[in-house]
Amino acid sequence: MSLNATLRDFRPALRFLLVFVVAYIAGNIVYGLYVEYNKPAPDPVTIWVTQQVAALLTAFDEPVSAIASGMKPTVVLSNEAKTVLRVFEGCNGINVMIVFVSFVIAFGGKPKTAVLFVGLGLVILHTANLLRIILLYETALHRPLFFYYFHKYFFTAILYLVV
Repeated sequence: MSLNATLRDFRPALRFLLVFVVAYIAGNIVYGLYVEYNKPAPDPVTIWVTQQVAALLTAFDEPVSAIASGMKPTVVLSNEAKTVLRVFEGCNGINVMIVFVSFVIAFGGKPKTAVLFVGLGLVILHTANLLRIILLYETALHRPLFFYYFHKYFFTAILYLVV
């Protein structure tokens, strides 16, 4: 088998990888510029996501507030007694959404179907991320010794499985 035949056989996989990497890098560059533009304060998406988490926790549990720091890129989730969780820009789900959109772009297909798939997928990812932050809040509040493991490994793996 010649090199040309091998490359021809792997052309679809190579095309997929190239398109994915280009889309992923472009998405991360745009997102990085967006985050840098908002420094030192937290970006609006992180504030919005954290406010949604606070509203959901308040609706189902105790009063929780989301307070954006003006001088640090964090939003603090607090109950009436203490600060429970600090939410950073990496927690807003945008990076996972960039991975998802990059996959859809790389797979190709009909534009109308891809747009519908991306829209539905982003809603599912956003919902899963809200649930992840809520569960991290509850873990930090009730089982702080497990927080690092759940934050670093378990919930991150679950979110990427959703992708």
